Amino acid sequence: MTEYGWGLVRQWWRTVRNTGHAGLLSLVAVLVVGLGSTAAAQNATVNRIVVEGNQRVDAATVESFSNITPGTTVTPAQLNQAFQNILASGLFETAELIPQGGTLVIRVREFPTINVIAFEGNRRLNDEDLQNLIRSRSRRVFSPSVAEADEASIVDAYETQGLLAATVDTRIIRRSENRVDLVFEISEGRVVENQRIGFVGNRAFKDRRLRRVLETKQAGILRTFFRNDTFVADRIEFDRTVLRDFYLSRGYVDFQVLDVTTELARERNATFITFQVREGQQFEIGEVTASSSLDGVDSDEFLEVARLRENIVYSPTLIENAITRMEGLATQQGLDFIRIDPRVSRNDRDLTLDVEFVITRGPRIFVERIDIEGNQTTLDRVVRRQFRIVEGDPFNPREIRNAAARIRALNFFSTVDLTTREGSGPDRVIVEVDVEEQPTGSLGFGGSFSSDAGVGVFLNFSESNFLGRGQRLSFDIATTSETGDTEVSFTEPALLGRDLRFNVTGFQRRSDSNNSDFDTEETGLSTSLNFPLGEFSRLQVGYALSIDEVTNVDAGSSPIIMAEIGEDTVSAISYNYIYDTRSTGIDPNAGVLLTFSQEFAGVGGDVEYIRTTARATAQRRLRNEEFTLRATIEGGNLTTLGNTSSRVTDRFFLSSAQLRGFDFRGLGPRDLNAPNMDALGGLNYVAARFEYGFPIGFVADLGISGGVFLDVGTVWSLDNTNGAGGPNSVDDDFNLRSSVGLSIFWDTAIGPLTFNFTEAIRSESFDETRSFDIALTARF
Repeated sequence: MTEYGWGLVRQWWRTVRNTGHAGLLSLVAVLVVGLGSTAAAQNATVNRIVVEGNQRVDAATVESFSNITPGTTVTPAQLNQAFQNILASGLFETAELIPQGGTLVIRVREFPTINVIAFEGNRRLNDEDLQNLIRSRSRRVFSPSVAEADEASIVDAYETQGLLAATVDTRIIRRSENRVDLVFEISEGRVVENQRIGFVGNRAFKDRRLRRVLETKQAGILRTFFRNDTFVADRIEFDRTVLRDFYLSRGYVDFQVLDVTTELARERNATFITFQVREGQQFEIGEVTASSSLDGVDSDEFLEVARLRENIVYSPTLIENAITRMEGLATQQGLDFIRIDPRVSRNDRDLTLDVEFVITRGPRIFVERIDIEGNQTTLDRVVRRQFRIVEGDPFNPREIRNAAARIRALNFFSTVDLTTREGSGPDRVIVEVDVEEQPTGSLGFGGSFSSDAGVGVFLNFSESNFLGRGQRLSFDIATTSETGDTEVSFTEPALLGRDLRFNVTGFQRRSDSNNSDFDTEETGLSTSLNFPLGEFSRLQVGYALSIDEVTNVDAGSSPIIMAEIGEDTVSAISYNYIYDTRSTGIDPNAGVLLTFSQEFAGVGGDVEYIRTTARATAQRRLRNEEFTLRATIEGGNLTTLGNTSSRVTDRFFLSSAQLRGFDFRGLGPRDLNAPNMDALGGLNYVAARFEYGFPIGFVADLGISGGVFLDVGTVWSLDNTNGAGGPNSVDDDFNLRSSVGLSIFWDTAIGPLTFNFTEAIRSESFDETRSFDIALTARF
């Protein structure tokens, strides 16, 4: 058989493999052409071409595919090439080229049209999901290569679901009029769980700590609360990256992921993943210096603003933050094109990294234009204001990277690609931002339970990119057996295009006999402006107008409460100062949160007072971040002005979150002669909480941890002590209470769950204590 004949046989075999028994129909034709070409392995003159069997494709098109024109002499090799060209068009299932004297007959059979596409055996993915994955479509020409690619796409989709044993077979059912039904027969197999995720070579951090870093999760008990415990091959590469970032941010500059091995169980229902790592040594920051040869640049001044201390664990984030501060100083001083280059020198003997910030003059490159593409709903200005530079400013690569991070942090876009290219000249740069939007609205409902308020339900609607302006609009309703809150809020995060957050909120808060024999209701409107004062500090100023009402007071209540029945209008201005270094401070393992606020009522309204509150929280992670030490101290004072006196809606009460072991309104000043002995609240309060958190080994991978605590606090002082027993019959003395306990924290997929087991070790006889409380919030 000639090369032409063997080529036909090979093509027939590929057709049989793709189309099944349908390929047998072409066997006779292949043998006829092949044997014919063997017997007549000579040149032939073609005077006329006749095309047979075509239905949708006209004869001229088939003739053009053959690349043979009448009146020419063709060789067997040319006939073979013509045969290959016709099949390569993808329009024909079979083809025959039959020389008959001076006539060349091209007999073709077109690929059938797909009648319907069906899926069988699929349970994890529905038909609609699978249809979106494949390229084959009804009423289009069937293509074996496309069907084969569709099989691979379906298998890949199942692998992302952890079904590594899934297989797909394509079955073709012939119908009349050259149509076929295309059926994908799917065998899903069992879910492949990550039975064990282990590490080899880690000494500084235990396996359970490293597993919390990974996106891939290890299967375990209560598996239904987790999504990432199935094996996904693409996720492993991401895990390598986050694992390196974790170690690098903790001073392990030589860390490497040497290898990741994945073993499949014999039953093909579980994987065993092992990360082989090389940690290296942990380095601290050594000597920190700055140098510059530029006129008018004081390197010591730049070094001071960097605020980078020696003998703390090295982290690239610390270096980046220091450079950002130094570049900010350069901008304040009007120094353009200043470039801060960190030069790091290793000291292997004492395991330190010396850092020298070299201040130089960078190239004179300007930002010519910032182009934004892909935003269909979001306005350009929402993206553009994430840049600290505008057109015409000096180009700063670090600021471009920071802007990309801020755009991603908006959570308006599923993907954010930021690139630069040369502009109209070598000293011009065009910044291109390509984004893909994602849904930004949410409708949620759920339930909650706490020992204070009982069982509750809530409904929430929010849109974080209202009308594409980056504004937030939310509506919340939360109701329990004891309380009811309704709130509508609107926030403009960048008023006047600056870092100036404006908020207006309408609210109604109701408390029905929540550990008391009276009801309160607060309805009002508040507005505020929030802006930065420094790198770690912000200030919020606001105004609120509300109507506070006390109703349904029990007859056995204290005369103090009885005198407060009715409603008052409260008109108040306020400010709130916040200083927070917990996540962006100099020491990544330690941080503080300081808040100080004052509210001044009496700008109109019926009451006049100054309410002052303050809180300080310090936190430190210990022993390779597995243990947490946290301390919080807070307090408040209410000072009435003019001829007004305080009301129960104004005074302080301690909740179980502030002083565990006691009910809400379970302690503080009381009228001991009143029948129901309701808590009256106080003009002052103080509370201190000391916690020590620790992992619980065998369930740490499930997000379960523990803690022990000591709480101390009290509420005291009243401006009206004329109780049921006459003047001075109320106990409003400063009497400290304290409690100790054990906490179990569970970070579930539907919300945080907390169990507190508490013992009050110091209390008053009239206090209402609590030995156990639980809180759960679930959102759907």
